[in-house]
Amino acid sequence: MRDADRTLSASSSVERYSFTQKDELISLYDESFHLIDCSPRHSKTYIIDSLVDATLWHVYPGLLAPKPKAAVEFVLASGVPRSVEIADATTRDRLALLIFRTPRGIGVVEVEGGATYRKASSDSDRALLLHQATHDVLTGLPNRRQFSDQLRGTLPVPNGAKLALMQIDLDDFKPINDTLGHGAGDAVLKMAAERIRNVLGEREVAYRLAGDEFAVIQWKVDQPAEAERLADAVVKAFKEPFTVEGINVFVGASVGIAIAPGDGNETEQLMKAADIALYAAKKDGRGLARTFSRAMLIVLEQREMLRRSLRTALQEGQFFVEYQPLVRLPSSVVGFEALLRWRHPIVGLIPPSVFIPMAESDGLMSEIGQWVLEQACRTATTWPAHFTVAVNLSSAEFLREGLTDRVAQTLDAVGLRADRLELEVTESVLLERTTDNLDALNTLNVLGVQISLDDFGTYYSSLSYLKNFPFDTIKIDKYFIKDLETDEKSQTIVRFVIALAHGLGMRVTAEGVETRGQINWLQKEGCDQLQGYFLGVPMPAAAIDEFLRQSSLAL
Repeated sequence: MRDADRTLSASSSVERYSFTQKDELISLYDESFHLIDCSPRHSKTYIIDSLVDATLWHVYPGLLAPKPKAAVEFVLASGVPRSVEIADATTRDRLALLIFRTPRGIGVVEVEGGATYRKASSDSDRALLLHQATHDVLTGLPNRRQFSDQLRGTLPVPNGAKLALMQIDLDDFKPINDTLGHGAGDAVLKMAAERIRNVLGEREVAYRLAGDEFAVIQWKVDQPAEAERLADAVVKAFKEPFTVEGINVFVGASVGIAIAPGDGNETEQLMKAADIALYAAKKDGRGLARTFSRAMLIVLEQREMLRRSLRTALQEGQFFVEYQPLVRLPSSVVGFEALLRWRHPIVGLIPPSVFIPMAESDGLMSEIGQWVLEQACRTATTWPAHFTVAVNLSSAEFLREGLTDRVAQTLDAVGLRADRLELEVTESVLLERTTDNLDALNTLNVLGVQISLDDFGTYYSSLSYLKNFPFDTIKIDKYFIKDLETDEKSQTIVRFVIALAHGLGMRVTAEGVETRGQINWLQKEGCDQLQGYFLGVPMPAAAIDEFLRQSSLAL
């Protein structure tokens, strides 16, 4: 056997159990049932001088009988050990065999002695307990414990050897649990594990670490080419939908690759490199594979610097608000949307798409959101009395207790009528705690606050939201507006949303309007309000008076 193969066998928990029993008859086979290793006594007993052409069926022809063969196939498929009894090909005596799953195929322990079945049963129980301790119950893959043992037992790799670690994370898995239930989620995880298993070759082992997180350890010399080939195969394996109870659902896979020894030659260092590469794959659009590079580490360090700075940005006055006009057709400004901005003292302007997810994950968004709400409402009190101000609510703010009380207290404190405030929420905030969300929206509606559903069509777009939640306005995302003049599919979708909203007594606002042609088309189709750079760019509060003086001519 090659050294890498020996490492793989010796570090596997089940195989480690097997070869501690030096006087036992033990043999190991790959998934094609070719013999890949055996104990010295087994080799001597069955006169095996070479592993070439030796198979499970040559060693134990009795396993070809229907029931024993079915047991072998069951172990290979399920990973659950089985005890079988066959006739010895030479003596015709009965042999008791314990068959168990290994990372590369199956293993066989030949049980000797008078009370064969009792001993086989005892060994089977022992192997089953070991299997349960080292394998994931749901998918049958080796679990985090075995993954950790494998990686620790392999690293550091010897000179000239290379090992690839792949961290795999499923994309868009959470909505399946949220919408279809955990039973459907479990079914998808089992199918996902099978898809990963099906693309593996020799010296490649998959593990389920937790939830929708998987990993693969690969022993190949031609790196990173071999790891990138396997990672691409994993990504492609998830392009087809999963069918759960007759429903097709799409779950992708993002993969981060790290290579030992170059990216790290000890466990924590290599896992950190693979995690950083996985993060890069998700930031680049998900459904991708990325190989670790030092540049990724620099980017991550910069993000961590921003994360630390974000904690003091509000106290140090680094946030400010800009306002983008909302125009009611044909040409009337009716309000502004408040847009949060962050000017870092060293880096400069930081895009909201970068810092808002950070603030949400770090629990800072509630405080920042409250500051934006107060600033926007105070500014709106200086506008004409019929103007509205729209403020975005992040999911972190919406799911925090006491939202309606905070909104009511803010309106009272600054003296703004409730009907002049429009709160914008996205569909993502409605996926959890549906009853509480409905109560909060209804309470805000009773207060007189307007509610807008932002970015409609870009998330899950369940029509049940429009039936059950009291929205005043639906905002069509700019994705459907940008090619509106030329793309018939976008035109059909926008017509449908306008008709649907009006049928439900809701207004429609189109975002991202950038041309006169888009305005003409939307006006013809009956869209109520527009927003976009053609009509007005985001501006500081001090510039609004001048914009309003010139807007009648500009529009």
